[in-house]
Amino acid sequence: MGVVAYSPMQKGLLTGKYNPQTVAQMAPDDHRHRDPNFHGARLEANLRLVERLRPIAERNGRSLSHLAIAWVLRRAEVTAAIVGARKPSQINETVGAGDWILKPGEIDEIEQYLAECQ
Repeated sequence: MGVVAYSPMQKGLLTGKYNPQTVAQMAPDDHRHRDPNFHGARLEANLRLVERLRPIAERNGRSLSHLAIAWVLRRAEVTAAIVGARKPSQINETVGAGDWILKPGEIDEIEQYLAECQ
C-alpha cells in the first residue's frame, strides 16, 4: 500500500512566500481564509517555523518548496505528493525536490523545530 500526500507545502505556507500582509491581501474568496493555519497565533507559529526551515534549504541550495516536498517524500510509504501547481512556473519551482535526500541531521533538526511549534 502506498500513500499519496496532499498539500505537502501546506497550501503554500511552506513556500516562504507568505507573511501577515500577503495573507491579508489574498482574494476574499480564497479558501485559505477558512483555514485556521492562516490566522492569528497559528499563522505566526507557521511563519516562525518557515524562517527556521529556511537555512536548511539555503545550505543545500534549494527552495523551501523543495524542502517541504523532500520532507514528505522521505517516508518509504509515501509514493507521491500532490503539490497543487496552478501554473507552469510552479511546476518548475517544485520539480527538483524529488531527488533531494535529506540527511539524518537535517531530519532531526526539522523534527526539533516541529516539536517546538506544537
